[in-house]
Amino acid sequence: MSEKYDDAIVGAGIMGLAHAYALARRGRRVIVFERHGQAMGASVRNFGMLWPIGQPAGIPRQVAMESRAIWINVLSQSTLWHRSTGSLHLAYHEDEEAVLAEYLELDPLRGAGVDGECSWLSPFEVTARSPYTNSRRLRGGLWSPTEICIDPREVTSKLPQWLHDNYGVRFEFRTVVTGYDHPVLKAGARSWHADRLFVCSGEDFQTLYPEAYAASGLYRVKLQMMRTQRYGDETQIGPMLAGGLTLCHYRNFQDCPSLPQLRERYARELPEHVRYGIHVMASQHAGGEVTIGDSHEYDDAISPFDKEEINQLILEYLATFLTLPDMQIVERWNGIYAAHPAELCWTGQPDNHVLLIGSPSGRGMTMSFGIAERLVRETLGENEGAI
Repeated sequence: MSEKYDDAIVGAGIMGLAHAYALARRGRRVIVFERHGQAMGASVRNFGMLWPIGQPAGIPRQVAMESRAIWINVLSQSTLWHRSTGSLHLAYHEDEEAVLAEYLELDPLRGAGVDGECSWLSPFEVTARSPYTNSRRLRGGLWSPTEICIDPREVTSKLPQWLHDNYGVRFEFRTVVTGYDHPVLKAGARSWHADRLFVCSGEDFQTLYPEAYAASGLYRVKLQMMRTQRYGDETQIGPMLAGGLTLCHYRNFQDCPSLPQLRERYARELPEHVRYGIHVMASQHAGGEVTIGDSHEYDDAISPFDKEEINQLILEYLATFLTLPDMQIVERWNGIYAAHPAELCWTGQPDNHVLLIGSPSGRGMTMSFGIAERLVRETLGENEGAI
């Protein structure tokens, strides 16, 4: 007889793990299927940034902060490495400083006396927090205390065992789900019974419910990233860092009046960076290695082969704000994630027992636990969980 579960989840990336946690902590019997020996997609190919500062005011920021609170509980209980570094957006030009100043005025948390309140730091204050920041022509930086650094490779490899040990979640790795006819789920020659199916398959739009994905508006985005050698404790960059190009990437800055002027300057002075959607950030993990990126190529422009030109453009821009001693690049990789042009996280429901959950457009680490909590509440009828 087939084994019976309340919920089956396809995908053991961070979105699948977040749904497993949200369901299992409610006492539900959960099984997770992953086609590889562990998650291999976008969930392991990112900065490891929990990045509420990048989310615009309203529901996106609310979901990011809800997700952050859940992350803190999970990380503390699982004893996985994490560091509350905060973040710095650095300004080296007058127009970058103008955008950041405008953001401070628009920030809904400003003056609220809450932990998420941002502030402006002088060049001296910036370098005190981040001693390897390039001080030449530095005008200052936007400090945010909410950002947390994790190691995505550790999280995705170790959270499954923690979920199994503490919540009884079962994991079937190297197992591809090929069909679901409620309540029977098929994977190869085996079958299971599950009352609901949550599909968190990242950028795989073909294996399950391809018609629904084809009509969804989802598209694929490729990024390129790098990692340095291990620096140990002696060389610490402090907060996670972002250069001026990042102001054009995250939607939290979209309402700043000076942003169009900044975009025009970048188009003139940095056309290749703009062409490849490059914005440069840096985060540092437990062993001192610094992760650097990234770029953005879309759908038909995506190739399995990386462009070294992109890597060099990233490194050239990095040098304008971060000066690491004797830096060596020891790893290069690419990743592909799913994105939607309008929705924070696209969902589809091909029948009453199936929920398809799209990637939150490159914000998975930041948003997944908050999204999962809201979707599970809504699915189980606990209350409205709109995202």
